[in-house]
Amino acid sequence: MGKSTKYEAKVPDENGIIPYTDEEHSVWRDLYARQIEVIRGRVCQEFHDGLDILDLPHDRIPQPKEVSEVLRERTGWEVAPVPALINFDKFFKLLSEKKFPAASFIRTRESMDYLQEPDIFHEIFGHTTMLTHQAFADFTHAYGLAGVKASKKERVFLARLYWFTVEFGLIQNGSQLSIYGGGIASSPGETVYSLESDEPIRRPFDPIDALRTPYRIDIYQTVYYVLDRMDDLFELANTDLLALIRKARALGEFEPTYPPKNKEAA
Repeated sequence: MGKSTKYEAKVPDENGIIPYTDEEHSVWRDLYARQIEVIRGRVCQEFHDGLDILDLPHDRIPQPKEVSEVLRERTGWEVAPVPALINFDKFFKLLSEKKFPAASFIRTRESMDYLQEPDIFHEIFGHTTMLTHQAFADFTHAYGLAGVKASKKERVFLARLYWFTVEFGLIQNGSQLSIYGGGIASSPGETVYSLESDEPIRRPFDPIDALRTPYRIDIYQTVYYVLDRMDDLFELANTDLLALIRKARALGEFEPTYPPKNKEAA
């Protein structure tokens, strides 16, 4: 959150419109066309429903105002344009106010396949789609409220809960394993890997376990947590998340399942 970034935020004008170039719109067009094919049959029905509800443009970057109009009517949320990186204080405050922080820049063509920092495609295509679903929206709001109250150490654990649900969550729909996490759904490589690779561990979702699981942001995930149903997030939204963190801290962290950074190139 506090690291530097090579990307420059786009600033909305006095009417709340973010100016994008023709090239930036064409990057969105190509990202959208590619990813809509990759997720077919791989994301959950709630994600498909969210895309239908938002009706995102295929050939240009949607404006936050457009997406906010739909979200407000559906679940009371809106999109808040932010710089590429914001601190945890601002992040949790925005979520607690039902404002989803969306980085306003879009990746370059050189970074089409992988981007470590979240861009507008990741935020809008990957995340606001699920904010049309009430259980998901309520959980995200409860998460923000908990984050505002959390200490610095508690936020480290809380970040893991977000990571293994909002970003990289899977869900079991009957016999079908599907994606709902935006970090997966906006990545062509991880969309396939998360469901079809034999390498990662897929664990039944347990919030205490998720809070105890360390992760790396710069590799495909080595662990995914699988929800039984989306309403499990609604129940989690009505749970004392800080009390769960206290339990997780008492139990201690799990051993990492990924290689340390300084050994991966050996």
